[in-house]
Amino acid sequence: MDAATVSLPPTLQLSLNLTDEQFFQLCQNNRDLRFERTASGEIIIMPPTGGETGNQNFEIAVQLGIWNRQTKLGKGFDSSGGFTLPNGSVRAPDVSWLKLERWKALTPQQREKFLPLCPDFVVELLSPTDSLKQTQLKMQEYIANGARLGWLIDSKNRRVEIYRPSQDVELLSNPVILRGEDVLPGFVLDISAVLS
Repeated sequence: MDAATVSLPPTLQLSLNLTDEQFFQLCQNNRDLRFERTASGEIIIMPPTGGETGNQNFEIAVQLGIWNRQTKLGKGFDSSGGFTLPNGSVRAPDVSWLKLERWKALTPQQREKFLPLCPDFVVELLSPTDSLKQTQLKMQEYIANGARLGWLIDSKNRRVEIYRPSQDVELLSNPVILRGEDVLPGFVLDISAVLS
């Protein structure tokens, strides 16, 4: 018997009626895949990033991690950390951060699954397979669900969109650094390692 090969689009959306527990188990049973779920229940299967994007994500996480280790103000997460937002969607930002008080308010059981809240800070790094429009909508969703600061980094075009509650999106071209503002006090991202 010959094996069949199925070619799927880079990002696949499925509509399945899964409970929160069933969706969590789907993710646990398929750890090689990265899933998100929209507020309407659509499941998005996202491909792994390429080497360039993976390295850029790593650079952001390292710099945030060093700052966080020094300040001890919160908990940082990589792209495998899932969050169930207040609107019901389950998202996994490329890099995210949560104030320590909010982390401590979670029960041990809540910490074991997708965290039932929106991070305070989120980063999405646009990869070659990502849609700019869809990623911008995701950034708006984070802000609408409680994120206090978000960065959408388009390294190919050397642009950063900064998202804040109740403010217009700020667009930066060729930035050298990004500041964590009052959300991440004292954090400065040297973006030269991220912009290609």
